Amino acid sequence: MRVIAVNCDDGHRFSKPNRPSIRLIEGHGIDGDAHAGRFIKHRYQAKQMPDLPNNRQVHLIQSELFDELKAIGFDVKPGDLGENITTRGIDLLKLPLGTLMHLGRTAIVELTGLRTPCGYIDKFQTGLKRAMIVRRPGGVTFRAGVLGIVKAGGVLAPNDDITTELPATLKALPAI
Repeated sequence: MRVIAVNCDDGHRFSKPNRPSIRLIEGHGIDGDAHAGRFIKHRYQAKQMPDLPNNRQVHLIQSELFDELKAIGFDVKPGDLGENITTRGIDLLKLPLGTLMHLGRTAIVELTGLRTPCGYIDKFQTGLKRAMIVRRPGGVTFRAGVLGIVKAGGVLAPNDDITTELPATLKALPAI
């Protein structure tokens, strides 16, 4: 399991440019990223509840999703969907709430939820939002990645290793 790309943008744009490295700051998020901070930065939620704790400091997506999307006609690359960290070799969507992602030498991100795909995704590529939502008997699966908070800081770069630490109690990630 490893990091494929790291992405950061100081503005609220849909895609984030690739960077050679990013710095995770405990309790804050990605240094210089528009979604970093103690309180929620998601545009809609920040307007409604500005004092809400920020449980969306870091956004991770597995690169295997890009392969699946390519097979059905979409061209998506690391950073295109606004994620901070693009991974390979781990099914992020199956990890439980509270999983600790050990990233690189020192960084740790605790998973807080599944990212729900927003309407902007269809402005990026028409029909992509529908491809990111899988409806099956018994429920809906959102494939737009996972969100988390920084529990320990550090510098992260492509090809850094990832390990996971599962919580004692296994609960599914909520959609947020």
